[in-house]
Amino acid sequence: MELSWLEDFLALANCANFSRAAELRNMTQPALSRRIRALEEWVGAPLFDRTHQPVALTEAGRVFRPTADEALRRLFQSREECREADGQVTATLRFAATHSLSLTFFPTWLRSLEERGPFGAVRLISDSLQACEQVMLQGQAQFLLCHHHPAVPGRLGADQFLSRCIGHDRLLPVSAPRDGSPRYALPGAVEKPIPCLAYNPESGLGRIVAAAPSVVKARSFLEPVFTSHLAAVLRAVALEGRGLAWLPYSLIAQDLQRGALIRAADETWDIGMEIRLFRSLARQTLAAEQFWNLLGEESEGKVVMSR
Repeated sequence: MELSWLEDFLALANCANFSRAAELRNMTQPALSRRIRALEEWVGAPLFDRTHQPVALTEAGRVFRPTADEALRRLFQSREECREADGQVTATLRFAATHSLSLTFFPTWLRSLEERGPFGAVRLISDSLQACEQVMLQGQAQFLLCHHHPAVPGRLGADQFLSRCIGHDRLLPVSAPRDGSPRYALPGAVEKPIPCLAYNPESGLGRIVAAAPSVVKARSFLEPVFTSHLAAVLRAVALEGRGLAWLPYSLIAQDLQRGALIRAADETWDIGMEIRLFRSLARQTLAAEQFWNLLGEESEGKVVMSR
């Protein structure tokens, strides 16, 4: 068996689409199909049900997935430790962070920690939550920074990962103004759907919005007119007055202050969230363990909240 077959398997398991997975793996679809078949022959059982679209894991595939995740994570971690021990690379902290937190929270938070003492080089991978979770599961990052809501479980379960709350944020329903009032407001007139700027399924914020009771009740009069996994893109479209969006306060604080965006509803429509840092339960490099210990309980309460 080749290590790359595991990466192929996980890419397809995440995408549930051969074409998209092949694109992510930088190969043709027939090449990916051959490699998945080779892995299935090695395992001795079909891992994917190809009779439906999107493709789905078989029972054997569901059993195999956590093993593939763990194997890749341990191998990547061991390689990093060996390189550091041999002096080939300097000790580097490897973070994955969702796009919105990469732009807003991460730089300030990291700078505040550096004031308590230097901790070496930092490498940041910024992507959707789905992609960041995969990076963590494969051991290509030591820490994941993301928004979190207790009603929306992620893929980093407590059986394999630790997490710590390091801040708070809120999703606010906002709209561009018109004559001092929101161009689009909640709850709105039922006879005329409200244009909504929505997150796609790859987005962690999208998962949180989709699970919020207030949003679930409002679906009958919200009409999605634009979709993206990037909060920054939805912000730009909202500023153009094309619809209402739930955006993190950490991203739009200045827009609210200057009146470029305004609340589209009262605070009962807000969605509170934690900002959490995840790490594997498995032993990390010395630098990563020292960083985790540096956080301690003092990291609690670095708050980003709406006014």
